[in-house]
Amino acid sequence: MPVAFTAGAGVGLLGGMIGLGGAEFRLPLLIGVFGFLALQAVIVNKAMSLAVVITALPARLVAVPMADLAPHWPVVVNLLAGSLAGAWAGASWATRMRTATLHKVLAGLLVVMAAALVWTHLSPASHSLNLPPAALAVLGLVAGFAIGVVAAVMGVAGGELLIPTIVLLYGIDIKIAGSLSLAVSLPTMLVAFARYSRDQAFTVLAGNGRFILAMTIGSITGTLLGALLLGVIPNLVLIPALALLLLLSAIKLWRH
Repeated sequence: MPVAFTAGAGVGLLGGMIGLGGAEFRLPLLIGVFGFLALQAVIVNKAMSLAVVITALPARLVAVPMADLAPHWPVVVNLLAGSLAGAWAGASWATRMRTATLHKVLAGLLVVMAAALVWTHLSPASHSLNLPPAALAVLGLVAGFAIGVVAAVMGVAGGELLIPTIVLLYGIDIKIAGSLSLAVSLPTMLVAFARYSRDQAFTVLAGNGRFILAMTIGSITGTLLGALLLGVIPNLVLIPALALLLLLSAIKLWRH
């Protein structure tokens, strides 16, 4: 229990310092340190990510009021139309993969997360692609589907991919994009969670309740503490270090 809490707090701290939940850092720990099978780790990670996102919503609404978010509801609807289908499909695929295959898929997705992390936090501010409305709607559906698949397969909220997508496609300020990403990721996570509940591996939640509770509380505590330390370590130092950590985790998972 203390080890689970400490590991969760460390992951939450890393995520909180860059404004994310840190689920991408938690997944390698669940497999490599705590010995969960790949699919079990994804389901446990999804349960913890869901709790962290629900906890983050009130704080996010204080930082960015609902009045600032309301004008952007078409963006949420556009992405959700793709991400809900993607979450169901991704969870279905994950439950049918062999463990060795899922390890390699997760390793590849960690590399994608590392690239998204660097792009989001170190690239210059991006402007909208200024696409015609019809093309933007189609691209939003496709992007939403892909993000839903990735979030379901990894058991993460998907903010690492949603935020740059919202900024690039719709030209929205990154602070507002962070709140909109939560509005997309919460329903998307619930759909993936519902699909996983139909698989036998879902029983891992009942069998490891105390561990999951301890790590979840640690993750929430670490995320809140990390948010207080936001900006203390310069992004030019922190982001490459975290990206390297994700790449090393990917290599370990690939060889697991």
